[in-house]
Amino acid sequence: MKRIDIIYDGRDYSVADQQVGELQARISAAQQGGPDWLEVNFGEGQVREARLLIGPGIPISLMVVAASDDA
Repeated sequence: MKRIDIIYDGRDYSVADQQVGELQARISAAQQGGPDWLEVNFGEGQVREARLLIGPGIPISLMVVAASDDA
């Protein structure tokens, strides 16, 4: 796996070097137990760091992007 794309509030973000299962567990814990901040990348070319608030009732989607999908 190369990265995980995230759709949050209608915008695209990404996370690199994480396993999807670990990220899902962290998001689930934040949605059940209280808010947490998730550090992600925003933008293409010149990537900027962003932090997303994860908590109960906040929708978030994950999509695994394999290294071969970049072609």
